[in-house]
Amino acid sequence: MNFNFFDIFWIILLISSVQPALQKRRTEMRRVQAIREFEQQRKSRTILLIHRQESISFLGIPLSRYISIEDSEQVLRAIRLTPPDVPIDLILHTPGGLVLATEQIARALIRHRAKVTVFIPHYAMSGGTMLALAADEIVMDENAVLGPVDPQLGNMAAASILKVVEEKPISEIDDQTLIMADLARKAMQQVKRFVKTLLEDDFPEQKVKPEDIENIIEMLTTGKVTHDYPVTAEEATSLGLPITVGLPKSIYYLMDLYPQSQGGRPSVQYIPMPYEPRPALPSAERQK
Repeated sequence: MNFNFFDIFWIILLISSVQPALQKRRTEMRRVQAIREFEQQRKSRTILLIHRQESISFLGIPLSRYISIEDSEQVLRAIRLTPPDVPIDLILHTPGGLVLATEQIARALIRHRAKVTVFIPHYAMSGGTMLALAADEIVMDENAVLGPVDPQLGNMAAASILKVVEEKPISEIDDQTLIMADLARKAMQQVKRFVKTLLEDDFPEQKVKPEDIENIIEMLTTGKVTHDYPVTAEEATSLGLPITVGLPKSIYYLMDLYPQSQGGRPSVQYIPMPYEPRPALPSAERQK
């Protein structure tokens, strides 16, 4: 059977067009298998909420992913399908997102009767932290971080808007800023009230000491630090949050199955293998 150049060209084109779909299917199967194994080990329902920065393949325009209404619909459905006596494990990797979607998920988590555990391999900022506060236990990598949940109005922190109104005479403030300050005050009150509801959750047991609640609210909701301030596991523990440091290795394997889209050469590269300790060099005394 003879092949000419055009036959080879079309065969290569066919393979190159089918290969991405096959690779995607294989990755999805590996994800399902890894999630199923994790659920069997933990005897739980495992839910992943992972947001990477995706890029459009043709234009290369970066699109930031965040907690959306579609996410809340899917997570709420997963919680509804979980029997009341089955624990929920939520693996979080997110910069935050819409307040409405976040609050819907958080309320569903605190209403679940069995234990809820949140795993944070890298970071769960803003709305991600709010979801972590809804859990009975927060399991973090030793280098993972949480973040403040103070409300943001557009690109401005609500606390900063209120500070302007406090420090300037009202006659020198324009109407737009006064309206923003009114909205900021309402947003601050709403977030404080909701975070308090999450922290006071005492089923199946009290997760935060009552005397620590006000201090946590003050630290996370009032804008004492910038919105991107990293709250380490040590600091979160000192605040009184139910933190456990140390993730199962299977969590890191799951994260590897949700890689960042690559548009060119990788920005970080290493040889993925443990290194053996190197033999010590002979000392001067031994040479003598």
